[in-house]
Amino acid sequence: MSAIMNTVYNNYLTTYASRQITKYDTHKKSELRSVYNSIVKLNKDTPWYLPTTNKDTQHYAVDLKENARELHNTIAQIGGLETDGLFRKKSAYSTDDDIVEASYIGSDTTTGASPEFDIEVKQLATPQENLGYFLPDLATTLAPATYSFDIAINDMNYEFQFNIGEGDTNRQITERLSRLINNADIGITADVTESDSRYALRLTSDATGVPNGKAYHFQVSDDHTSKTSGVVDYLGLNYVSRPAGNARFFLNGEERTASSNHFTIGKLFDVQLKAVSPEDQPTHVGLKTDTESIKDNIIQLVGSYNEFIKTASSYLETQSRSKQLIHEFSSIASHYGTSLENMGMHLQEDGILSVNDEKLRQIAAESGNDLSGFNVLKEFSSSLLHKSDQVALNPMDYVDKKIVAYKNPGHNFASPYITSAYSGMMFNSYC
Repeated sequence: MSAIMNTVYNNYLTTYASRQITKYDTHKKSELRSVYNSIVKLNKDTPWYLPTTNKDTQHYAVDLKENARELHNTIAQIGGLETDGLFRKKSAYSTDDDIVEASYIGSDTTTGASPEFDIEVKQLATPQENLGYFLPDLATTLAPATYSFDIAINDMNYEFQFNIGEGDTNRQITERLSRLINNADIGITADVTESDSRYALRLTSDATGVPNGKAYHFQVSDDHTSKTSGVVDYLGLNYVSRPAGNARFFLNGEERTASSNHFTIGKLFDVQLKAVSPEDQPTHVGLKTDTESIKDNIIQLVGSYNEFIKTASSYLETQSRSKQLIHEFSSIASHYGTSLENMGMHLQEDGILSVNDEKLRQIAAESGNDLSGFNVLKEFSSSLLHKSDQVALNPMDYVDKKIVAYKNPGHNFASPYITSAYSGMMFNSYC
């Protein structure tokens, strides 16, 4: 049961969850209570409808919720949850984004000297890699039978079973195992590599860095497996061709290590190491000017808005209500159309906003630290925030549903879980 739930959890994270988890994904008790009360109020007079079982519709509803949450978080990140905080979020720069990518996660305002640092990357964090034997594409010498082997990873043990038939080749077996392991989604990527017409199965851990208290991220064996053993030794799956390694870098001349290429520095910068630095050529990371930061904040807002519109548009052929959703969002942008045009933003027919970078930079430069000229954009952001919260609260409102009965307004009991039907959709096949 635990193995099944682990697979379900991983499937949820990789398929539906936001690409980046932020501090805005955590909530106080009062905030959760407010959401619950909103659901109760919303459902008090909501009609009864049949549960949605269509897989495409289920994916659509979850996509809407997750992208609405992403839009909410983007507005929050640029200060949209505070009265005077919008567009005051500082932006980081890196002198070489191909080596080090950085974003600022500190407070919206800084006091004293602007934070900055030099970083020289000596080694990237690497995953564990197991590389099997290179075997010719000939019939296997393993006898036809049902084989199995175990992979131990993250304190869990997974057993994989597969059949070998008469005449199966080494290449067919490695390709079959590659698909089997990848479909399991247990934190290991499998692929078949070729050299001189010989084929080997390569296993790579998703996790990087030296594991704490362990000699490996994963281990393959068939010593105590339930079916026929022998495939691990035959394919060489237990050979560690490259142990996992930590990232090594110099921060302002001081040597540091990290188990991942993605980490934070001083609770101010979110850093992604992408390549090894040229010898004695550190990358400098600091804060952009207010003008550039304002421009970046606005572009980030527009980008998140456009991403939501694109997601909804991808369902136009299968979900008729998605057209209504796009119309509602584009109507918000259209309401501020003239003002947005004056700031270098143009609303296209498909609901997408295009941005004139040069005009936007000029307006940001002229404003200095006075953001009163961006009041219209603040109102636009506030409207988007309100709408995104509505969609996140009840994405089922934009799904075609069969109404069973309408409630008698003011004379019924609250049903607080109807709008949360989508939360169980991903688990239906496991019941």
